[in-house]
Amino acid sequence: LAQVFGVVAQGAATPARAGIILRAARPAMAAKKAAPKVASIAAPKGCEVLPGNEAFVKNRAGLDDLCRRRFLYRQGSEIYGGVAGFYTYGPPGCAMKNNFLQQWRQHFVLEEQLMEIEDTCIMEHHPLKASGHVDRFNDFMVKDVKDESKFFRADKLLEDVMEKKIEEEKDQGKIEEFTKVKNQADGYSKEELMQIFEKYQIKSPDSGNDLSEPYAFNLMFPTPIGPSGQLQGYLRPETAQGIFLNYKFCLEQNGSRLPFGISQIGKVFRNEIAPRAGLTRVREFSQCEIEWFVKPTEKAHPKFQEVADLVLRLFPISQQLDAAEPIWLTLGDAVAKGVVDNETLGYMIGRTYLFLRTIGIKEQHLRFRQHLPTEMAHYACDCWDAEIECCYGWLECVGIADRSCFDLNAHAAATKVDLSVKERIDPPLIYDAWQLTKKGQVSVMKAFKKQGKAVKEWMDNMDHKEFEKLIEDVRAKGSLECVVDCETKVTVLPEHVADVEKVTVKKNTESYIPSVVEPSFGVDRILFAMWEHAYYSRPAEEEGKKTIVPGVLRLPPSIAPYQVIMLPMDQRVSRDSKFRELVAQMKGAFTKLDIAYTFDDAASATLGKRYARNDELGIPFAVTVDLLSLEEEVPQATVRERDTMEQVRAPIADVPGVIRELVASITPWEQIKARYPGKIGR
Repeated sequence: LAQVFGVVAQGAATPARAGIILRAARPAMAAKKAAPKVASIAAPKGCEVLPGNEAFVKNRAGLDDLCRRRFLYRQGSEIYGGVAGFYTYGPPGCAMKNNFLQQWRQHFVLEEQLMEIEDTCIMEHHPLKASGHVDRFNDFMVKDVKDESKFFRADKLLEDVMEKKIEEEKDQGKIEEFTKVKNQADGYSKEELMQIFEKYQIKSPDSGNDLSEPYAFNLMFPTPIGPSGQLQGYLRPETAQGIFLNYKFCLEQNGSRLPFGISQIGKVFRNEIAPRAGLTRVREFSQCEIEWFVKPTEKAHPKFQEVADLVLRLFPISQQLDAAEPIWLTLGDAVAKGVVDNETLGYMIGRTYLFLRTIGIKEQHLRFRQHLPTEMAHYACDCWDAEIECCYGWLECVGIADRSCFDLNAHAAATKVDLSVKERIDPPLIYDAWQLTKKGQVSVMKAFKKQGKAVKEWMDNMDHKEFEKLIEDVRAKGSLECVVDCETKVTVLPEHVADVEKVTVKKNTESYIPSVVEPSFGVDRILFAMWEHAYYSRPAEEEGKKTIVPGVLRLPPSIAPYQVIMLPMDQRVSRDSKFRELVAQMKGAFTKLDIAYTFDDAASATLGKRYARNDELGIPFAVTVDLLSLEEEVPQATVRERDTMEQVRAPIADVPGVIRELVASITPWEQIKARYPGKIGR
């Protein structure tokens, strides 16, 4: 891998990614060990032949029209012309987003008993300096040398060029070459990007002019704090840092017990170089993040067996480097065979898969891609992206990473605050161990100068078996590259471990900085993909001189902006006082059952048109009151299901309960039809 990825061999800095799980980039230390190649098992039923994204591309214009016309979302400040990368959600879009967040909370916060916090959107300079964002939260950018108003994000431009070459190329060897370059685009160093742009003669796509050398562009929005403007702040680039800053207080609330998790939902801000493609590349968006804190040596998960049998489409490092297809594998086998690093990471991948499926993401268009060595910071154990296929190809929507202990160590070092966990050992451990003598401690402090204190403390706090192995390896090899506090790189020589002595140790407590497993959800990207997966069109209809293609959002009831709509059959019904009494009765019952409803009394339009305009918003059920309802001793109404367009007639007193059963998936539609067999039609 070191030969494949020159960035690793050269020790160059890894650029940050501008996707959902962007992190401050770190200097790469060594190539990650690729997991062994594993054969694919049989694909799940319905996934034997994967359809690609052609249907999403075909439906894009219709869905765009729906989103604008019904105000799911529009460009921010649109009446002033708008600014790229900012969007406003309208009433139905806002309702869907709120329902998404509520379902996320139920799936993760409640099920995993997470502690939720709400930190500030503006962060001062020092925490972001310690975390690395100030110095290294960058993307590489290139400019048109003759028109500097035109600039491009280097990795995305490279991906676009390779994609076009793949489409046009016939030679399989060349296709594999282009695919490998595309897969590695956001992991290249500045020098490698320059070489690749030169090799493939990549020019400005708008003018054909030459491009500048790639240069780093920091993605944070700076903002002064206070009237003097002397206190530097930034709009937060992620919600995770707020969790790390408040971890100590949450740990105290949890009785200093591990493992436990903290979540945060909120807006984040990134000065995206070239925002485009709707909600997929924006400058302000929402994140849902979890930081799950575990003992570094205990990453088994007690609930892993609940997800171990899930069959997922995985795209590990080995498949990407070979330009091969993803594989199907159970999560249990993926962890057992070393494809996924540990059970806790595997559990979070499984829970993420289940959540995405519950909101309507199609299995044929969902995969989990492992980060390549040049994408991962050197302190990370393993990282995976949940990628969803849409009209723009594969879109990274969730990042699930084992981030080791970097962030807590960084903040502990910057603030001099102890963020370690202390566990009592009962009965105490008594053992013989090597340790530095006082002379040896002084020697290490002098040898490493500014880093001396950190190196001495690192050696003092090492597990005795690890320290013994360090001594053996250094003496055998002559030198050893090591990482201190997940960040500081040092070279340990034999003279640094020469002055040691063996002592008998009685250990009553154990102290360590927790490791962190982090699922990070990009809400807006997931909503974009969810709408694409939900959208379909019915057969075209002629309306005068126009041809109308009715669109439908097949959303789960829990995500739809409203679960039910109430309608009069026509104006004769809407003018009747008894109709208003029946509607008031249903409204009160729906409110008590916590069912979101709306009312469409625009009876001048035909009933079919009113059904259609609410189907396109994804409202799953409709309740229609007709003339017969007003005459019946026990009034009944027609209940209609969106996707089948089938109807049943049920007593109005029963309707709220029926809708609740359907929305909560307590009773399927087929059983409702069997319960009320009097009228079944479309």
